[in-house]
Amino acid sequence: VQLVESGGGSVQAGGSLRLSCEAFDQAYDSYCMAWFRQAPGKEREGVSVIEPDGIKTYAESAKGRFTISKDRAKNTLYLQMNNLKPEDTGMYYCAADFCPSAADFGRKWSRTRSYSYWGQGTQVTVS
Repeated sequence: VQLVESGGGSVQAGGSLRLSCEAFDQAYDSYCMAWFRQAPGKEREGVSVIEPDGIKTYAESAKGRFTISKDRAKNTLYLQMNNLKPEDTGMYYCAADFCPSAADFGRKWSRTRSYSYWGQGTQVTVS
């Protein structure tokens, strides 16, 4: 699965950005699709995930400000980010793979090792 992110940039605190991730694979609909981010000197962390049936999960830091969605016709995953804060600065990656089992989902959706396919990342800078 090839994933290509776009939409990053530099914004002032309180601003908005919409990230996109185009997936070049017909199995897109079968995968959990997730957004991760990595700040300088920090580990990559899960931001949000959307399951094949559309169920969405967010990290606490993203709740109420970020919205994950996907457009099946375009094979594209989105992350709408509003009210951005300086601590949101980092490289944002999309990731894809079959979802963790229901019993493990809460623990595993935000782990990098749960995903085999990664995009190259898009930089978000909030000042």
